[in-house]
Amino acid sequence: MTTDEQLTDDPIVTERKDSEPVDADEPIVPESGAEPRTDQAGVMRRITLGRTVTLVSMVALVAVGVASYLAVDNHRIRSREDARVAAQQAACAYAPVLARYDAKNLDTYFAAVLAGATGDWKTEFDATSKDLRDVLTQGQVVSTVGNVQCAIESADETTAQAVAVINQTITSLGTKGVPAPGQLSVTMSLRKDADRWLVSKVSSPMLAH
Repeated sequence: MTTDEQLTDDPIVTERKDSEPVDADEPIVPESGAEPRTDQAGVMRRITLGRTVTLVSMVALVAVGVASYLAVDNHRIRSREDARVAAQQAACAYAPVLARYDAKNLDTYFAAVLAGATGDWKTEFDATSKDLRDVLTQGQVVSTVGNVQCAIESADETTAQAVAVINQTITSLGTKGVPAPGQLSVTMSLRKDADRWLVSKVSSPMLAH
């Protein structure tokens, strides 16, 4: 065998450098220890966005809760103040009704007192009206009212306690027809009935002379 024939029969071995192109059909095997690439910036953006949305939602809920509480609290305060004013107006209007009467026209007096009364006071006054009529008629009593001062001691949306001082002038057989000035002090309990404030209790040393 000649030298040329020996060269022809030997297998041909070639070395491929890393810089040489790789066949498209040849699978690419990742190097040992290599980590897959991760879009860390995108992940951080999503986490930050989620936290921001959660924080905004929590702030919004807190704001709504605070606003609702303040609205309810303001409404309660306003309602109580409105009730106090209305109760005082009712007490100031009722006080002179108690102290103004004329023995010659007691039906008007009794009707006015009962119209602003409720509860125990209404029952009590109605029950004693006959005896009171007799006393006022026999004494020919006439009572006029001057200045009235009244105030609310305590009040809520449905009840109130009031005091009134009434300047009263009495003319009767007992005064021999001479006007006798004096003062009538009254404490009243009031109760709201629908849209009206009515007097449920009256305390006074004397309602009529």
